[in-house]
Amino acid sequence: MVDEKSGHTILIADDELEIRDLLRLYLEKEGYQVVEAIDGLDAWVKFETMDIDLAVLDVMMPGLDGFRLLKKIRETSNIPVLILSARIADNDKILGLDLGADDYLTKPFNPLEAVARIQANIRRYDSMCGKKQEVRELQVRNLRLDTDSCVLYREQNAIELTSVEYRLMKLFMENPGKVFTKQQLFEHGWGEEFYLSDNNIIVCISKLRAKLSNDVNEYIKTIRGLGYRLEKLV
Repeated sequence: MVDEKSGHTILIADDELEIRDLLRLYLEKEGYQVVEAIDGLDAWVKFETMDIDLAVLDVMMPGLDGFRLLKKIRETSNIPVLILSARIADNDKILGLDLGADDYLTKPFNPLEAVARIQANIRRYDSMCGKKQEVRELQVRNLRLDTDSCVLYREQNAIELTSVEYRLMKLFMENPGKVFTKQQLFEHGWGEEFYLSDNNIIVCISKLRAKLSNDVNEYIKTIRGLGYRLEKLV
């Protein structure tokens, strides 16, 4: 088990030393390599100069807060990002997910749960973007999904996706015309039981639609009372 994880590097960005020490202790016990950052600016420098596989970002950090750091990361990368925050309001969780976070964990937290969520996100990312992916390309209409690079193309234009958006888009493109419920989409995209508000799915689908086209109904159609489907015909 350690051998499988030893190649993964986790960035922990939090201005609280106790939080960094706690996560490092549990993650290194599981065989992960850990890089610590004391604030958002320090985290950005390390993200740009090191090979990071997953980032854990505190929201309230000096210099550059977690949400702004997440936006900068999403400009160039779709690695899994877990937001760690004392904010428990639904609006904060939705904002984090809307900005491209893959998961949201509130303080105080159980370190075993944090490690389990990190492991789950890395497994999903590796399985979706790993070299062993059998189907390298999916095509629906003028959309093409490269499963090696995890990049979606509309004609020749690349569309950067978060890891959650990638998983949903892959599901849609593997099953064009099929209707998926919000529960199915949540469990596939986030890899957990459907327990959060419907707003998480609504926000994610809205964000994905905006990336695909100016016409919100051109590709992903809402089937009232049922869910969503990817239109396979013009």
